Amino acid sequence: MRTLTPYMKKYRIFAILSPILMILEVMADIAIPYLMSRIVDIGIVNRDIGYIVRVGLMMIGAALLGMLFGIISAHYGARAGFGFASEIRESAFRRIQRFSFANLDEFSVSSLITRLTNDCDTIGRVTMMSLRMAIRAPFMALFALIMALRINASLAKVFMVAIPVTAIAIGIVLIKARPLFLKLQTRVDRVNAIIQENLTGIRVVKSFNRQDHEEGRFSDRNDALRDTALQAIALIIFLMPVLNLVIYSTIMAVLWFGGQQVVMGTMGGGELISFITYITQVLMALMMISFFFMQLLRGSASVNRVLEVLNTESEIEEIDEPIKNISDGSIAFNDVWFCYPGSKERTLRDINLNIKSGEVIGIIGSTGSSKSTLVQLIPRLYDVTEGSITVGGMDIRKYDIEALRDQVAFVLQKNTLFSGTIRSNMRWGNEGAKDEQIIRALKQAQAWEFVSQYEDGLDHRVEQGGDNFSGGQRQRLTIARALLKSPKIIILDDSTSAVDMTTDARIQQTFKEELGHITTIIIAQRIASIQYADRIIVMHEGRIESIGDHKTLKEISPIYSEIYESQQRGVGV
Repeated sequence: MRTLTPYMKKYRIFAILSPILMILEVMADIAIPYLMSRIVDIGIVNRDIGYIVRVGLMMIGAALLGMLFGIISAHYGARAGFGFASEIRESAFRRIQRFSFANLDEFSVSSLITRLTNDCDTIGRVTMMSLRMAIRAPFMALFALIMALRINASLAKVFMVAIPVTAIAIGIVLIKARPLFLKLQTRVDRVNAIIQENLTGIRVVKSFNRQDHEEGRFSDRNDALRDTALQAIALIIFLMPVLNLVIYSTIMAVLWFGGQQVVMGTMGGGELISFITYITQVLMALMMISFFFMQLLRGSASVNRVLEVLNTESEIEEIDEPIKNISDGSIAFNDVWFCYPGSKERTLRDINLNIKSGEVIGIIGSTGSSKSTLVQLIPRLYDVTEGSITVGGMDIRKYDIEALRDQVAFVLQKNTLFSGTIRSNMRWGNEGAKDEQIIRALKQAQAWEFVSQYEDGLDHRVEQGGDNFSGGQRQRLTIARALLKSPKIIILDDSTSAVDMTTDARIQQTFKEELGHITTIIIAQRIASIQYADRIIVMHEGRIESIGDHKTLKEISPIYSEIYESQQRGVGV
């Protein structure tokens, strides 16, 4: 929590006032039993109605003040606790946005969602309890114990048995609870993972009629979460009767020994009543402390999980005073080798390649030949293991990352659109883009032909993930979005696979005729998508097998020839 304390800065006034007001509430609560004993031992014994009324009004005043202090303290505690959690959540979200692909490989999406939601909420609740219950309980126990000793020190000896027994019971439960709370968060991650996976692929599940299978998978993980939660709850259930047994046993002992003192006249009846009240307050405070520590254990697990995110440094490091201007779209791979973090297997091997600014490059190869890995190194989604890559004649590690990625537009095979409108999605490429610019980009990407058919045009609604568009439409919209960045380099990673061949050909023609100033790299499975490229790179097992134009590669590259002939036979069939 010390590491997270700076996130409380914005809410520190509430964090200070909440415990102060809680102490004032405790003082008001402590005063009420004492005033009650005065009414019994003085007012009732002496039949002094005026005294009873005066002290009674004081009790009412103390109760009202305690209620007021408690309400304000609860409000301030909630603002501080959940405000603190919101600051942590925002910081963690910003950190995730800056993760490299290597960092993202360390965490599952479901785990990150749980950490930003469930874990941050737990931290907020524990913080609120720390400002209130963690203050109320010890001060209540301390003040009540002082008042009990002040009333009858000899009778207070019952605490010598009650407090150790309570502390031992709480300690045993806390030791048992810690691993359960850690396991509980992991179980939540697993349930979130299967929910996300299933809902994302719900159409596939239904098309294969695998609902029963998926329900079984979910049931297994859900039952595991339930069983772990029940184990944790069982500890709390066990603690409750133990603490109640201690409380009632202590009250019985006080009634026995205190009753004898009342009979002998060494203790007033009102004092006995208030003593029992203070005894109950002390033991209830210990019970509150036990519940707080249970939440603290769960909170500590959440803190550790959130700190894993906050303390994860991006694999991509920037130099001091990086270059922010990229002169052109030329690219050079110089003796590049690459393996994924945590793996010793070389995914890319001995890559040497020079691409001129404005050149159209096609990349083809069998599945697993590392085509996507090759292009992901250009905008530093990953860093090279050995060698270097230059863009515009400068090593990409010398560039400001934001400036580099602004000039390298990346269109992935799995296209993502965000809920909103077509216009709002297009402005991801250029926040200040005017409608004329958006329409021009849509035309270049061959998307205007269907967007123009909508009555609301650019204001047409985009559902989450773009599910209200076909695969080909999503691909064309994401290409248009990338073009709005006005990049020097654009990379299409198999991003026309869902587009028909005629539309694909028009897109390639547009890139050739209208976007000749942009360096274009096209990864494709269909030779038809890249056959008119200036040069085509054939990848095989992480190496460049051949480079040339379409005609040359048919003659010199066995891999390219095989792909071409198989696709030609497919077209013929």
